[in-house]
Parts: sequence; structure tokens; C-alpha cells
Amino acid sequence: MADESGHRGNRGSGAEAGHNNQRDPIIHDRLRDGSLKLYELEKELTPIDAIRVRREYIEQETGTTLDNVGTFSIDIDRVVKRNCENMIGTVQVPVGVAGPIRINGGHAQGSYWLPLATTEGALVASVNRGCSAITKAGGADARILHDGMTRAPVFATDSVVHAVQVCDWVTVHRDVLKATAESTTSHGKLSDIVTFVAGTSVFVRLEFDTKDAMGMNMVTIASAKVADLIAQGTGARLIALSGNMDTDKKPAAINGIMGRGRSVVAGVALSHDIIAKVLKTDAKSLHEVNYRKNLVGSARAGAMGFNAHAANVVAAMFIACGQDAAHSIDGSTCITTIDLTETGVYVAVTLPSLPIGTVGGGTSVETQQECLKLLGVAGSGTPPGANAKKFAEIIGAAVLAGELSLLGALAAQHLARAHQQLGRG
Repeated sequence: MADESGHRGNRGSGAEAGHNNQRDPIIHDRLRDGSLKLYELEKELTPIDAIRVRREYIEQETGTTLDNVGTFSIDIDRVVKRNCENMIGTVQVPVGVAGPIRINGGHAQGSYWLPLATTEGALVASVNRGCSAITKAGGADARILHDGMTRAPVFATDSVVHAVQVCDWVTVHRDVLKATAESTTSHGKLSDIVTFVAGTSVFVRLEFDTKDAMGMNMVTIASAKVADLIAQGTGARLIALSGNMDTDKKPAAINGIMGRGRSVVAGVALSHDIIAKVLKTDAKSLHEVNYRKNLVGSARAGAMGFNAHAANVVAAMFIACGQDAAHSIDGSTCITTIDLTETGVYVAVTLPSLPIGTVGGGTSVETQQECLKLLGVAGSGTPPGANAKKFAEIIGAAVLAGELSLLGALAAQHLARAHQQLGRG
């Protein structure tokens, strides 16, 4: 509960957690002599006590005070079971809000306030300016291009002939593999199977419709069943359930081409007047910065993404809304394009890979749940999958806002000045 000043109490404090001055030293001694492991504390203590005792032990071992880490408002009973092992507390990340931003999407329709969790000064202010430009222009178009979470087991074969035989077997038995995969889940549907060969290695890229879940647990369990069936039917040896043709938590061309998670595109038409008044530049300069920086510069650098800082906005949204932060790297594969028009420019962002969900994982943590509710996407949608698609369109529009603002600042030669004014060193 909050006190009169509005500050949350220390949920991990000894006063609230039943501090036991006689018991705790004994537990610390057992931890030191190895008769009790840190990860075993929840077996002997309540979750709140286990967190406190573990934190106090680490404080003693390292000589570090962790008072702020030990202050939190979330209910940790579920967190210690589903989200974090060996928990000692939380790290608080400032959350700012940008907007409202008008979105004219296939699923997201209306005005939205964007929660952005970040410690990078100027980011929220920058996105906020982009939101202003987009809203003044009547809103961002946004559409889902593709939807599918992947897992790609890798198999070893005896020869290249055997490798091709495995691929042929998979093609012939597609329906059986689909039924096997879907027998493991009441929500997921196997939507595609594509095989790849590299010498004697065979990769089977399985793609699933995971509805409102990000779906990695779902597709991993289903893929294990499919992989066993392929091994039994072909004599190929399963080497790893993930063979990196997925590709998970790494920038990869295959995800940029075929998509992974939700693939989304967002765009907006900006008039000469809005470009001048909000972005403080002109259409020609905006277009040239994007061409020479995002397109030519990225190509010359061998980058997999062609954008200004898309992953910056994706990461801030992911952290605020309980997504797997490592997947924010997928935002780096964004392509930002600017077309000159008679009335100004049309700016678009294409995000081929957004592994996101509105149920499961970190979405159930109270603070992250509140941010999802702020966007109107918490929980399962109607029909199933609608909330995740809506969320993807919102993120796409947010990235568009971030790209617009940074490109505008670069075109107007304002980037360094903005960071200086906001005290960013």
C-alpha cells in the first residue's frame, strides 16, 4: 500500500516479511557452508522472506547496500515462479509518456499515450515531438503484414542425398506434422514449414500462429514433438531444437525477409507546413538525410537495418510493457523510407520482426500490466490475437514517431543542441 506521501512501502523489508533475528543468521551460515543453495530458499521460506534473506546474504558477501533494489511494489509470488530465479529485488527504470499519437490501423484505431521505459534522456521528448507531427497530419497508417513465431530444429544427415530425402519427407508429411504440433497446445496453430539444407545439416523452420502470446514456450514444446517425429521418420539425428534459422535474439536477414513474430508497417503523409513548424526543416532535407544516412550509410556499413534508431523506441516500449527485452534487437532490422510528394513527404517504417505478446511472460507483472492497460491491449483479445496485433501497430507508429523526430533533428542540425539542453553528457 502507498503511504500518505504516495510512496510505496518496502515489500521486501524485514518488518513486513516477518524478519526472524534468530533464524536468518542460521540460514546465512547454511548458505556459506553450501548445505543450502541460494535457489533453494523458496523451499523453506515464503517468497517475500526468501527475497529478503537472499538480498541480505548478498549484501554481507559483497559489502554492498541494496536498499533501493529491495524496494518494490509488485506482488512477487508469481514472479519468483515464472519470471525470475534467485530474486533479490527489482531495478526501477523511469517510465515517461509520449503522445497522444493518432493511429489509423487495421487493429489500433484512435489516440494513444505511449509508455516508454528508458534512462536515455531526450528519447521521450523526441518521440513526443514525432507524435505531435503524426497527430497533426491526421494520424499514422498502420497494418500487420505477417504474423508467425518460429522455431527451427537442426538435424544431422548421412549425406546430401539423405538431407534432401529428409526435406521431401517433411513436405509429404506436412499434415501429420501439423496435427502433432497442434496436439500440444489449445491456442497455437502451425502455419508454415520451410526446410533449408547446408551440406549434411537440415533446418526445419516451423512457424506458428500464437494468438496473443509471444509464444516461444508454446512453439518450443510443439517443435520438440515435431522434431521427434521427423527423426523417427527419416533417420536424421536431432542436434538442437533451435538451429539458429529461427532466428532468436539476433539480427538476421531471414527474419527481415520472412518475418518473425508480428511484421508491421506504419506510415504518415506530412505536409510542408507540418515539416516546417514541428520538425523545423524542409521536405528535401528530410529526404536527403534519410537517403544518405539510413539507406546509403547503412548499406555502406553492412548494417542489417536501415533506420535511425528504431530499436531505441522498441526497447523502451518492450521494457515498459513486459516484453522480452532481448527481442528488442529485432527492432534494429527496421527499414525507414521517405518519399517526396507534391505536398511534402510520405514517411514509413517497416518492422519485419516484432516478437511480442499481451499475455504470458512479463506481461503479468503489475507495473508492466498497467502499461499494457494504458494502451488498451492487456490480456487476450477478441478474437484471439487481436490485442497482440493492435500492440504491434502501436509500436510501429511509435517507431515512426521516433524516426521522424530524429531525422528532423539531424536535418535541422539540432541533434547536439537538443542533447545539451536536456543535460545529456
